[in-house]
Amino acid sequence: MRLWLSQIHLDLRDSGQQCGVNRVWRLMKRVGIKAQVGYRSPRARKGEASIVSPNRLQRQFNPDAPDERWVTDITYIRTHEGWLYLAVVVDLFSRKIIGWSMQSRMTKDIVLNALLMAVWRRNPQKQVLVHSDQGSQYTSHEWHRS
Repeated sequence: MRLWLSQIHLDLRDSGQQCGVNRVWRLMKRVGIKAQVGYRSPRARKGEASIVSPNRLQRQFNPDAPDERWVTDITYIRTHEGWLYLAVVVDLFSRKIIGWSMQSRMTKDIVLNALLMAVWRRNPQKQVLVHSDQGSQYTSHEWHRS
């Protein structure tokens, strides 16, 4: 028995519906409901070589005060309409998200907008060390100027 079929059967049973696994399978087959098997994740595109910055954070993840060290990264979220990309900026002192941006395409603008939100919300009074994973969005000329 497939895991998805037994899970649907258990969900129906927990909601008070009396039916067996075979009946669930027959009804799903009749109306054309199938489990989704795997999916494609977004693929990285190869481009020209970019600017690489040295690792200034050096695994020092516990700053003494807010707005000393920020880290940023991008993740992708699968939706019914396709992929969404979420870029976040986290203050390592408070471990809170201080800036974010979400778009349907992963471009340099997504990380720049997340950083701009963090700067606008926190208004740091001194220079902040911003650490990233050196992905292509973080190696653009605009990112290095910001």
